[in-house]
Amino acid sequence: MAGLKQPDDKSHFLLPDLGEGLVEAELISWRVKPGDVVTTSSILAEMQTDKALVEVPSPWPGTVSELCGKPGDIMKVGKPLVRYAVAGAAPAAAAKAPACVSASAAAGVPDSDADQGTVVGTMSGTLTVSDRFARKPEHASAAPVRGKALATPAVRRIAREMGIDINKVAGTGHSGRVTASDVHGFAGGSTTAGFAPRAVAAPTPIPPVDKDGVSQRIAFRGVRRKIAEALDRSVKTAVHFTVVDEADVTELDRKRREYSKVVGQKLSMMPFIMTAICRALRKHPSLNANVDDANSEILIKGVINLSIAVDTDSGLMVPVVRNADQCTMVDLANQVKVLAGRCRDRTISREESMGGTFTLSNVGSYGGMFATPIINYPEVGILAAGRTKERVLVKDGRFYAGLVLPLSLSCDHRVVDGAEGARFLSTIVGLLEDPSSLL
Repeated sequence: MAGLKQPDDKSHFLLPDLGEGLVEAELISWRVKPGDVVTTSSILAEMQTDKALVEVPSPWPGTVSELCGKPGDIMKVGKPLVRYAVAGAAPAAAAKAPACVSASAAAGVPDSDADQGTVVGTMSGTLTVSDRFARKPEHASAAPVRGKALATPAVRRIAREMGIDINKVAGTGHSGRVTASDVHGFAGGSTTAGFAPRAVAAPTPIPPVDKDGVSQRIAFRGVRRKIAEALDRSVKTAVHFTVVDEADVTELDRKRREYSKVVGQKLSMMPFIMTAICRALRKHPSLNANVDDANSEILIKGVINLSIAVDTDSGLMVPVVRNADQCTMVDLANQVKVLAGRCRDRTISREESMGGTFTLSNVGSYGGMFATPIINYPEVGILAAGRTKERVLVKDGRFYAGLVLPLSLSCDHRVVDGAEGARFLSTIVGLLEDPSSLL
C-alpha cells in the first residue's frame, strides 16, 4: 500500500500503510474535530499499529468535514479516515467518495467503547516508517491544548477505577499525554482540582454477571488479537523444546554489590545475565539467528540484538537492545531502563521493537522460578530467568548457604539441536558462576 493513490480533489484522505505491509490499525484518538482548519502535517489522529502508537498527519491543508470512525475502531488501510470540505464540489461528487468503514464494521464486529490496551506482538523483517508518520521527539511537539486530556483507553480506565477526573491530571508523556504514572501520582499527592483521596477504601464490589456467569465481555481484537496472532504463529511454526538448569550466583551477587558501589549505580542481575548471554551466543552462533520460512533459510546473525520482555499495564512488550555485546553492564542497565519506560508510557517506536536475535525474559521479578517461554519468532531462542532463592548447597563435600538462579531456555528444534541447547545453557551457567570472567 506504499503507493496508495489519494483522491485528486482532496475530498477525503485514505488511511495509508503506516508500516510495511500493514492492512489495518486501531484508532486510538482523534486530534481534530469536524470544522477544524488543518495545515499540511497537522496531526489528525493517533493510530495503534502492531507495535507502536503512530501520529497520522494531514497530507494537505483543508477544513475537516467528517471523521470516519471512533476510538477503538479497527481501520482498514485504503479506506477513508477523514473527509475534507471541498469548495465548489457538487453534492454528487461527494456521494461518489468511498464510505467511511472501519475494519470492525466491515467484518461484522459490533463497535465497542471497551478499553483497549497496548499492541503486542512479534514482528519479522526490516521496517522503515516514513518520517511523516514517525513519533516526534518530545521537545518538537506542540504543547497540548487545555481541555480533554490526551490518554490511552487503558489509562482512562485506571483513572475511572480510581475515581479521578483524568482531564484534571497534568500529563508528562509525549505531547502532554497522561500516563498511568501521572494518574497514580495525582491520586497519591493531590487534594486539589476537585479530587481528594478517600480516607477509607470502599469494599470491592462484586461485579454483576449475566445469565452465562460472564461479568465482562471484551472484544477480541486490536491489542489482544495481535498478541494472540504472534503467539499462535510462534507455537504453530517453531518447534519448541525447553531445557532448564540452575546457576549458583552466590559469588555473582557479591560481585554485583561491589560493582554497583564502584560505578555509583545500583545494578540488578539483568545486565550480568545479558552479558553472559552475549558471550554464550558468540560461542554458540546457531542460537543467534532468525528463521526466514518464506525463503526456507536460517539467518545466522553477525550482530547481537537482545530482545527484552517488558511487562506493562497494557501487556507484554519486547523492545530491543542493539549491539548488546558491545555495551558495558552500566550501558545495558541504562538502556533497559529507558526502553522499559518507553514501553510503559507507550512512546516506544516500532523500530525499537524489531531486529532482535535472542530474547531474555525476567519471570523471576514476579516470583516465578522455571517457565516454558514461547519463542519470539522469528528468533530461535529465548531464556527465562527465574527468581533467585537461598538454598543449602554442597561444594567439595562442604555445605554452605548459597543463592540459586533458575534458568529456562526454549529453542526452535528445527534450528537448534537438543544437545546444542543444553551446551548453550551450560555455557551461561558457567559464566554466571564465574563472575570474574564477566567483569
